[in-house]
Amino acid sequence: MTLPTPTVERLAHSVAVFNGYANADRTWLDFVARTAPGADLSRPEHRRLLHRWLNSWGCRIRYPRDGEPDLFDAGVAGWWAASGATLPAGPLRLASDADLAALGTAYATLSAVPAGPRRTLGPTAAAKALYALRPDTVMPWDAAIAVTLHGARDGAAFTRHLTLGRAWAAALVAASGVDDASLPAVLGRPSVSLAKLLDEYTYVRITLGHEPS
Repeated sequence: MTLPTPTVERLAHSVAVFNGYANADRTWLDFVARTAPGADLSRPEHRRLLHRWLNSWGCRIRYPRDGEPDLFDAGVAGWWAASGATLPAGPLRLASDADLAALGTAYATLSAVPAGPRRTLGPTAAAKALYALRPDTVMPWDAAIAVTLHGARDGAAFTRHLTLGRAWAAALVAASGVDDASLPAVLGRPSVSLAKLLDEYTYVRITLGHEPS
């Protein structure tokens, strides 16, 4: 399946859906405030905040019981030590092919990190975690979006997803004449990035199955 390239008018529909949810951005804004000026997963408190925020977004990653090792904390700390310093940043529209390939590799390794007994972090939580770390650069996904648009959930598919988002962002900025940082506010979603607006577009059209009236 392909989706129509999002226009300002098409994004207005998904914006209206998300703005209709009470406190849609409450946990996100709390995460941003508590990790300012940016999440640093070498810090235990930031790893705990990420765990809590992912669960607020429906990831259901179990918290360790008394006496159990915190597999999420250890796995994410190890992943960050290996990958965190090299994660590309900046607007998705301006990311290079090498940047997007690096994010696809980082996503694949993060997805495989142990996050609890008998489970890894997995594709959806890994994509959301990368968004939390690089909100301007990463367009996250869920299972329905990944399979519908790309037929897979591996690192190569995630790179294709980001490449699609880059093309969409470029088309939006060119057509609107509004830059990446300002466009969310123009569209009525000032609390999130353009990459997140594009995720919301795919979520509303694919996961929720809402077509503009």
